[in-house]
Amino acid sequence: MGRVTQRRKVHRFVLDGSPNAAEFPVRYREDVLAVEEPLEIRLGSMSFSVTMRTPGDDFDLVAGFLVSEGIIWSPEQLVSLRFCAGEDENGAQTFNVVEAQLRPDVVLPETGRNVFTSSSCGICGTDSIEAVRKSSRYSPVADPLRVPVRTLASLPDRLREAQAVFDVTGGVHAAGLFRLKNDGDAELLCLREDVGRHNAVDKVVGWALRERLLPLSGMVLQVSGRASFELVQKASLAGIPVLAAVSAPSSLAVELAEASGITLAGFSRGTSFNVYAGHERILVPAKLPR
Repeated sequence: MGRVTQRRKVHRFVLDGSPNAAEFPVRYREDVLAVEEPLEIRLGSMSFSVTMRTPGDDFDLVAGFLVSEGIIWSPEQLVSLRFCAGEDENGAQTFNVVEAQLRPDVVLPETGRNVFTSSSCGICGTDSIEAVRKSSRYSPVADPLRVPVRTLASLPDRLREAQAVFDVTGGVHAAGLFRLKNDGDAELLCLREDVGRHNAVDKVVGWALRERLLPLSGMVLQVSGRASFELVQKASLAGIPVLAAVSAPSSLAVELAEASGITLAGFSRGTSFNVYAGHERILVPAKLPR
C-alpha cells in the first residue's frame, strides 16, 4: 500500500488469561500503522492550508477541500493540480505540497486557513447555519431520492467490506458514496479512507468534482464515524441528500441537516438506525395484512 501504511515493531503484552498469556511478555512483533503526514494546500503561490492526512488520493482531497470551503463548485473552476517540489531528510520527494491553479474569475480568500483535523469545525450558532445555506450552490431540499430502509441499513457493512486500509491497520475512517439502482439496491461509486474523517469525505467529494458528478443528487454518503456539523456542511455543499453515520450526530449537525434539507441517520449498525432529520426519504414497506 506504499505510503498509506507503515510497518513498526511493537511489544505486545497479553494479560487476559488466554493461552497466549503464557508467553508474557511477548517479544517484538510487527504491526501495521496508517500513515499520517501533513499536506500543504497552495492556491497558486499562496499557502492556503495545512491538513494532516493519510497520503493517497491527494488531488481528490484538495479538490474536495476547496468545495468544502465554498471556493469552487464546478470542475471548470479547477484548472490544474500538481505536486510541488519537497524533500525529506534523505532527499526523497515527499509529495506533501499540492498547488491548485484556479480559473482567474474564482474569488480567492484573502488569508489562508491553517487546518489540522480535529473534532471541532470552528463554527457555531444559528448565524453560521444560515451562512452555510447561502453559500451552498446545490440544495438537497427538493431531491426526490427515496431510500429503502433495508438498503440504508446495509450500507455500513458494505462500507466495511471495502475498507482495505482499515483491514490491515484498524486506524482509519472511511466515507463511501452510494447510488441507488432501479431495484432499490445501492451501488458503491467511490470509497476513500483516511486518518481524518473529514479528509475521507473531502476525498470522495473531490473525486466527484473531478468526475463531473456534482451536484451529487440522488446519492447517499455513508461514513464510518460520527456525524459532525462539518460533515453535514460538506454534504450540503456537494448537494448530497442523505448522510448516514455509524455513530452519533451532534446537535448542531441535526440542526444544519434540518435547515439544509438533508436526511441524517446515525447509529447505523446493520440492523437498526436512527433518523434525526428528513425521515420522509426513508421507504418502509407496507405492512402485510394479518
